Amino acid sequence: MANKLRITLVKSTIGAIPKHRKTVEALGLRKLNKTVEMPDNGAVRGMIQQVRHLVKVEEI
Repeated sequence: MANKLRITLVKSTIGAIPKHRKTVEALGLRKLNKTVEMPDNGAVRGMIQQVRHLVKVEEI
């Protein structure tokens, strides 16, 4: 596994359920097309799995 993950919000959270909105915000994503770099660990992978339809992930 890579050291870091680059996570980009590619779909709006307007129609998403509240739990998914909070997960996206907890990942540090506030606006559409914004990118954050997070460590590659189980907690972050689980959050990404929950909102995989809203984000794009790249290993760096």
